[in-house]
Amino acid sequence: MMDKVILAGFGGQGVMFLGKVLAYAGMGSDLELCWIPSYGPEMRGGTANCSVILSDEEINSPVIAHADAAIVLNKPAYDKFASRVKPGGVLVVNSSLAKLDTVRDDITIIEIPATDMANELGNTSIANMVCLGALIPSLKLVDAAKIEKAMDKLTKKKPELMETNLSAVNKGIAFVNR
Repeated sequence: MMDKVILAGFGGQGVMFLGKVLAYAGMGSDLELCWIPSYGPEMRGGTANCSVILSDEEINSPVIAHADAAIVLNKPAYDKFASRVKPGGVLVVNSSLAKLDTVRDDITIIEIPATDMANELGNTSIANMVCLGALIPSLKLVDAAKIEKAMDKLTKKKPELMETNLSAVNKGIAFVNR
């Protein structure tokens, strides 16, 4: 079994942190994994994306031609990566920053106002975690408990971030399960 995920947005939106959370969740579950970051020299404000592959068997290639799922945090990311989600896959779109003019009918699209929801929680920068929460129910190999363990490891130096990020993830899960 395998989860191939693409994460994309502007630099500074937490795209790489999203990838690290998924990678750590995979490591904590003894899965094979591959995490490949990609960002321009601008970093903040430039484009950023990463791919994460989680698998319970050997990964033969780190390249994702067709993803099982994707999170896009803005319209340019949607325009670039929506076509890379395979038919039957899941695409989580931050609808606060991406108004969709074209929509694929062969994938499940979860439009979630993640930035607005993050603002309600008092921190715009956790929109990425809201989107992660919306994606979790669609993943095969990691669940909310594994994500929580991964975030605990990644926020050891700043424990105050754990509660904030976890509340954002739970808000995303609740949005999908409503």
